[in-house]
Amino acid sequence: MKILFIGDIVGSPGRDMVQNYLPKLKQKYQPHVTIVNGENAASGKGITEKIYKQLLEWGAQAITMGNHTWDKKELFEFIDNAPYMVRPANFPEGTPGKGLVFIKSNGLELAVINLQGRTFLPPLDDPFRVVDELIDEAKKRTNLIFVDFHAEATSEKQAMGWYLDGRVTAVVGTHTHTQTADERILPMGTGYITDVGMTGPYDGILGTDREAVIKRFLTNLPVRFEVKKEGRTQLNAFLVDVDNQSGRTKKVERVLINDDHPFFG
Repeated sequence: MKILFIGDIVGSPGRDMVQNYLPKLKQKYQPHVTIVNGENAASGKGITEKIYKQLLEWGAQAITMGNHTWDKKELFEFIDNAPYMVRPANFPEGTPGKGLVFIKSNGLELAVINLQGRTFLPPLDDPFRVVDELIDEAKKRTNLIFVDFHAEATSEKQAMGWYLDGRVTAVVGTHTHTQTADERILPMGTGYITDVGMTGPYDGILGTDREAVIKRFLTNLPVRFEVKKEGRTQLNAFLVDVDNQSGRTKKVERVLINDDHPFFG
């Protein structure tokens, strides 16, 4: 099985990149399952039902979330009827939605888990303890388990990777919007990258208008952060090639598309 994961989609520039490039990526890499992180897909914060359905129409089979999960209040109205949306599993008990979904492809099942870190982010349940329970649940059906760990701290993401080495297929980090160059296969067979990066504006700062961010640093005054809608764009992704029987990763590859790294089909 090949799994393609597209990093945090930021606003309409990110959505446009997915719509334009996902068919090309599928043609080039032939993934069996495509997962996208959609927690910034609607104006940089949250997701709407319309966007959720668009991402599925464009070729995603699962949509993971993060700390901006609830920023668009309409999510409460449809999340329980969104079978391919995966919100952080370590939200408190009773939270709407699911932190684990199963995707069927080619006669196989892939378990997709979403978790949120606790360092420099709002306090949630312990993701390390929660993921233990979810792995036990997933392994009743499949050895193919993919984890999106939405976290701020590099050390927390690396700790999760090592904690799950040999127990899941892959651990990918999201949230910091900057692709890291540390893709690897850990010793027990788990594919890993600290952060996949973001899909959206290339000339902003983490996807937002750079002038506002610079003003904040210069003045320390409150400013309004908005998605940079004009200018160049980028797409960051991660490809995992998996052994179907063992669930271990055989190959990993970073994908980076921007003006400095043009796409070659």
